[in-house]
Amino acid sequence: MKELLLKQKQVLFFIIAGALSAVVEIGSFKILSLYLPKIFIDENNFHGIHYPLSNIFSTCCGIITNYFLSIWFVFERGKHSKRKEFAYFMSVSFLSTILSLIVFQMFFRFVFTDVINLGFFVFSQEMISKIAAILLVSMLNYTVKKKMIFNG
Repeated sequence: MKELLLKQKQVLFFIIAGALSAVVEIGSFKILSLYLPKIFIDENNFHGIHYPLSNIFSTCCGIITNYFLSIWFVFERGKHSKRKEFAYFMSVSFLSTILSLIVFQMFFRFVFTDVINLGFFVFSQEMISKIAAILLVSMLNYTVKKKMIFNG
């Protein structure tokens, strides 16, 4: 088991960094989705898009957290300069954000239509959709970032 963990150390660190980034993203989404609708009335449903600003701002928080965790703990320095590496990371993250927003909307509208009550905690429709979108897009992110940006 120890050998397997050492072999898969990068994947394990990616999962940990991703989980920490997801905590930042989900936490900021929860806070923003509670307070932004008080400032921007259409935040709950802006022309059919649910929580657009909360989603975008929280995703940015998660991306920035993930970048620093990735360069500090997950990946070795890439084959590119720091400036190019950052630009590539942000470009991939931007595309991932667009994909995440689309996936969130699909989950919110069609998949998770009710809350999930675990007895001790209730997951709202928007929180379940956000978590599912993060998990789905994270799998794609690891492969792209490892192969295209960092030494993979």
